Amino acid sequence: MEEHSRFRFQSAWLPQGWHRDVVVVVDEFGDIAEIRPEDTTSAAVAISGAAIPGMPNVHSHAFQRAMAGLAERRASSSDSFWTWRETMYELARNMTPEALNAIATQLYVEMLKAGYTTVCEFHYVHNQADGRPFAERDIMSQALIDAATSSGIGMTLLPTLYLTSDFGGTPPTPRQRQFITPADEFLARLDRLRSGLRSSQQIELGMAFHSLRAVPPQDLRVVVDGLAKREPGVIHIHVAEQEREVAASLGHCGQRPVEWLLANAPVDDRWCLVHATHVTAAEIDAIARSGAVVALCPTTEANLGDGMFPLGSYLDAGGIVAIGSDSHISIAPREELRWIEYQARLVQRERNVYADPVSGSVGSYLWRLACAGGARAAGRRIGALEVGRRADIVVLDLESPVLVGRRGDAIVDTHVFSGQPDATRDVMVGGRWLVQDGRHFAEEPIAAGYCRAIAALTQG
Repeated sequence: MEEHSRFRFQSAWLPQGWHRDVVVVVDEFGDIAEIRPEDTTSAAVAISGAAIPGMPNVHSHAFQRAMAGLAERRASSSDSFWTWRETMYELARNMTPEALNAIATQLYVEMLKAGYTTVCEFHYVHNQADGRPFAERDIMSQALIDAATSSGIGMTLLPTLYLTSDFGGTPPTPRQRQFITPADEFLARLDRLRSGLRSSQQIELGMAFHSLRAVPPQDLRVVVDGLAKREPGVIHIHVAEQEREVAASLGHCGQRPVEWLLANAPVDDRWCLVHATHVTAAEIDAIARSGAVVALCPTTEANLGDGMFPLGSYLDAGGIVAIGSDSHISIAPREELRWIEYQARLVQRERNVYADPVSGSVGSYLWRLACAGGARAAGRRIGALEVGRRADIVVLDLESPVLVGRRGDAIVDTHVFSGQPDATRDVMVGGRWLVQDGRHFAEEPIAAGYCRAIAALTQG
């Protein structure tokens, strides 16, 4: 913990609205112990700017940061997600623990500087390229844990079960061998990791099923039953990302992926459904009733040509939503939120679609929704400037040309929708300043390590 644990923010966005001269007291564990609005007299470190809750990034494949931009050449007459996968597989084939650590640490620094304060790392690159386990079986998971520790970002690690290449138990392809962990060994991995993380305030452990095409029903049930005897944490899954995936599910299971999952798994508020893109009205209502979170990754979903989730109907049904940067073609929460709104504008041919029903604000409404849903999907006490939550705080520079003269909700509206340089200036995670004046405390050596890792991968 820093020497000072009392901070007076010039302006702060609290659950009850915007306030000036807000004193935030952070306890020794990095939690918010006290909040005092309109306090001009208490001894505290003065912080100029507007304090808002840090954004959770609920879907990340860290290693894919190294391929951003490398799949932007047309490979065939029908380029798609499925052809993009081949580039991704080639990158994964060359991934070592050292490279993964360097890439993830650089990525997490970039996330922090953009205003993400927590990441849910959906991790399935477990083995060597030929499928053999590493001598240290959990070394790839440890590489990600070490990256979070080095950068300071909060993490929910999601070791991921991956067994088959398609519905019907189709065996994994040679390129997928390094993802494979049998169900019993997977549960043992969760036990080992949980034991090692038991005292961590910074890192939580959940788990993920890669997808229904990669996890046969019997294995899903084995792991679900195993989780019932453990501390399960949050549970994430890719579901219904591609129309071909939906068709294959109908052919093999007689049901659509979301329909099958809700009927055969204990989906509740611990679950996060990622890329629930191709869903029916009945499935939308059922997801909302379950309490599960839907994770949207608009820049990746657009980059891959996935399609667009019917968010309006989902929100009308009371659904909960969060955002992720996924393949990291973009690493900016404001851009993900902007894409959510702009997609709806293009489809509906009107403006300000996802507006707060009371204030009419769009940017602040989307930021608040994604923070609340992200907190649930991460299984962490984050997402708001409130007593008892983690002190994960983003400070926007009100003297920047982008935000000068802005007040109240107009601050976040402008932050989300302005195309000008990012006004994120300072970032605190768990009471510790990681980014100040736009610079991460260790960004130079971390960037140098990343460059060395990319050079080695390129030579390989």
